Amino acid sequence: MDTPDLINKTFLAQNKTALSWRNSTTDQRIERLKKIKTWVLENEKKIQDALFEDFKKPAAETTLSEIYPLTSEINHVIKNLATWVKPKKVPSTLAMAGTKSKIYYEPKGVSLIISPWNYPFNLAIGPLISALAAGCTAIIKPSELTPHTSGLIKSMIAELFESSEVAVFTGDVEVSKNLLKFPFDHIFFTGSPTVGKIVMEAASKNLSSITLELGGKSPTIIHDSADLKDAAEKIIKGKFINCGQTCIAPDYVLVQNQVKEELMMEMKVAIQKMYDPEYKGIEHSKDLARIINQKNHIRLEQLIQDAIEKGAKFEFGGNITPETLYIEPTILSNLNENMDLMNEEIFGPILPILTYEDIQEAIDLINSKPKPLALYYFGKDDETTNKVISDTSSGNAVINDCVLHYLHKNLPFGGVNNSGIGKAHGHYGFLAFSNEKGVLRQRVGFNNSSMIKPPYGIKVNKIISSLIKWL
Repeated sequence: MDTPDLINKTFLAQNKTALSWRNSTTDQRIERLKKIKTWVLENEKKIQDALFEDFKKPAAETTLSEIYPLTSEINHVIKNLATWVKPKKVPSTLAMAGTKSKIYYEPKGVSLIISPWNYPFNLAIGPLISALAAGCTAIIKPSELTPHTSGLIKSMIAELFESSEVAVFTGDVEVSKNLLKFPFDHIFFTGSPTVGKIVMEAASKNLSSITLELGGKSPTIIHDSADLKDAAEKIIKGKFINCGQTCIAPDYVLVQNQVKEELMMEMKVAIQKMYDPEYKGIEHSKDLARIINQKNHIRLEQLIQDAIEKGAKFEFGGNITPETLYIEPTILSNLNENMDLMNEEIFGPILPILTYEDIQEAIDLINSKPKPLALYYFGKDDETTNKVISDTSSGNAVINDCVLHYLHKNLPFGGVNNSGIGKAHGHYGFLAFSNEKGVLRQRVGFNNSSMIKPPYGIKVNKIISSLIKWL
């Protein structure tokens, strides 16, 4: 039983370990990561089975979206960690002439990772890789909505680490509330903006640093210069992987009026090719996951009903089977801002299509909403591409593709404002769990400001004025 007393005992034990890990070597950190990689590769089938039990996730999709991101992340860290941990020299300014300065990267200490249900293995272990790379201990709280995967994570961590190093606590929201009472050195949360605000408030009571990977309504713009077949296939793949339950999935599409019908046609063809190539019915596809639970299934069904009642039109899909938590990939048009699905993050297999005449119209609509986690643009016109990138704000942006940026280890991943705080992956994940400590070394007997000290007479004031003017 994961009781408050056990949490307290584990937290105190990890504090002691964190102090000893402060001087851990690169090789020691790499060995911890190699243990994870070996376990993951040897237990691929167990991971696939757990995800299938939780929400019928296809095995290939689990390998692609839950396992590959972790093994590639570990490979990237192993290759670069020695460079990341090395103190970085910084040049002295003229005012600091004679001094030497470096930035040292020290582990923040004990970290808390609260992971979501939609990619339950990837989004629990991914931040752990960054924490271990930085030399931090960690407590993981996986989602209670994916019990099979959460249980697997708990047994995996118990097999690989002492609880004083890495521990897993499972349970409902009360467990999360208990964990958030502790003064963690860093908290890494992935989930909704609503819960992210609760985590941020809890972190503020202990002045814990935080990384919040949230969500939002990630827009996709289709310019009339786009290759529509290419765009349609990439949008459909990015939208309906994991049955649309992806924080960076295209949430809605803004397509230029004159190419709307052609895009619709290409999207329908793409859905058919991916999920029903033999025309047996998408419901029988083994390549489409299911909605996580009845609560979310009802929520999505209500979004569709609300839109239809307010004038939306089915372009594709709309079939629903509550008993199996199935929702067919659905495309809707004829939308307006009064519909709930235009104001809530959809997080399911529903794709709204809106039209625009001029690119400024699309930009204005995007800027009228909270800043998204990702923005996608399809088009070959460089001037319009540059305008979209410069005139909108988003955590990340991708041109002529969707979702792909998540796998780029040299790019920072994360949101901005409502869609998140802080960045993750690769070097940026290492930095999230590290304190960048500036260290200045002065020469003995040398004082840059020897003439700037009390009493502050006319001469000193002239020197100060010169500093302001010239330095």
